[in-house]
Amino acid sequence: MQRLPALLLLTSVLPLLAQDAPKTFAVSEFTFTRPEAWTWVKLPVNPMRKAQLAIPAKDGGDPAEAVFFHFGTGNAGGLEANVSRWFRQFQGTQEEIKGRQETIEVGGHRVTYVGAEGTYLSGMPGGPQTPKPGFALRGAIIEAPQGAVFVKLTGPKAVVEGGDADFRKMVEGALKK
Repeated sequence: MQRLPALLLLTSVLPLLAQDAPKTFAVSEFTFTRPEAWTWVKLPVNPMRKAQLAIPAKDGGDPAEAVFFHFGTGNAGGLEANVSRWFRQFQGTQEEIKGRQETIEVGGHRVTYVGAEGTYLSGMPGGPQTPKPGFALRGAIIEAPQGAVFVKLTGPKAVVEGGDADFRKMVEGALKK
């Protein structure tokens, strides 16, 4: 009998949560379109994190998260420093983590895509870190006059790989407008 009030509460709250989940959102000068299966993650005010999305796992396991950063014209150390930082968040050499990067041009902007897989060290750099084996990273660094936008997708390898096409479509779609 207690399930009925919980069910009623859930059915009344879900539409409100959906209203708070924007289909599009801006980070610096770019407007991104959230993939339909991805969920919006409401963030506390943070000068670095501009947006966050989650990709639910189909098997009910851990989701992956896509975090959007913009630091302004300082670019937080530049392209190579950030690629190296992302690779160092995994245990092992660049070869062992299958660390790779490619740069393309879309809509007049250079985009550097980054990928890695293996044991991810979750946590703030310099602080305590939790090893998470079987994780993967997809990243995009979009160069722009107002400063680069960094998009970092991390989570269980199967979830990240399953979201790879939507990730690229979301990034490149924001640049073609």
